[in-house]
Amino acid sequence: MSELVLGLDTFGDVPEDDSGALVSHARSIRQTVAEAILADGVGVDVLALGEHHRPEYSVSTPETVLAGIATRTERIRLSSGVTVLSSDDPVRVFQRFSTLDALSDGRAEVILGRGSFTESFPLFGYDLADYDVLFEEKLDLFVQLLKEQPVTWQGTVRPPLDHAEVYPPTESGHLTTWVGVGGSPQSVVRTARHGLPLMIAVIGGSPKRFTSYVDLYKRAAAQFGTTAHPVAMHSPGFVADTDEEAREAHWPGYRVIRNRIGALRGWPPIRREEYEAEIAHGSLYIGSPETVARKIARAVGELGVGRFDLIYTAGSQAIGARLRSVELYGTKVIPMVRDILAG
Repeated sequence: MSELVLGLDTFGDVPEDDSGALVSHARSIRQTVAEAILADGVGVDVLALGEHHRPEYSVSTPETVLAGIATRTERIRLSSGVTVLSSDDPVRVFQRFSTLDALSDGRAEVILGRGSFTESFPLFGYDLADYDVLFEEKLDLFVQLLKEQPVTWQGTVRPPLDHAEVYPPTESGHLTTWVGVGGSPQSVVRTARHGLPLMIAVIGGSPKRFTSYVDLYKRAAAQFGTTAHPVAMHSPGFVADTDEEAREAHWPGYRVIRNRIGALRGWPPIRREEYEAEIAHGSLYIGSPETVARKIARAVGELGVGRFDLIYTAGSQAIGARLRSVELYGTKVIPMVRDILAG
């Protein structure tokens, strides 16, 4: 088996400056670039930027920010996490990421998904009643585009294509493409049917409950006769020099964003006891490098995944604390995880 890939994910959460004030969205984007440059320098394997259209987040076009990062980095792989394919055009998504692939000398990836919010649907003129068919058909078209040959395709959600050639092609002839899944068995089976790698969002509860999804993906791929790629997972977390420091840096911003989103979804306000329980037994990877590394290694072993991404921002954590989290993840956590698993 190839070496475990260890990455970082962010939605470009708008952080606080040293005075405790929220920075502008423009400065938040520049801060995300600075964190990516640091991640590249400290040995992080991949950086994924999520697409959102909400005031808490600064990244609405991941590939644009990633293109800027591509010109300032040398080795880190650059991914979306996710690109909301349902409310975008597959041809344009492919073109933007093949362009990113050229700028980064072959380091581009795309993770396609439905998205965890629905703001993009009315924003771009799509009907939420078409939620399922939009993703189903557009993913089917995107898979055809990945062959990098003239495409003939017909569906119900966009005009048909007749031997259409799409430019630019990638230099290698291959654009690494994942499908991000939040917990739907049907989505897991669809990903396997298309022969694409699976990224599972494990954002609450014990990671072990997702072992059935990994097994389902492998069984479905075998039945369809497609390739069962190493599965990936991503989960939220934060690294600081000590467990206490990590909690105190992470909790205030996390509580605000969690309650704001929860109010939209009918969740009660989160209590500190729930937060602590999620750190102890669930899918929050908060703490010192050793604490986080041991928990990552345990989850990777339980699920048998080939990639783990830490969502290192969740709310308005201060700029300095975010930079330190990225630094510790690359210099301390990654080597510890690999040592633990090797042992």
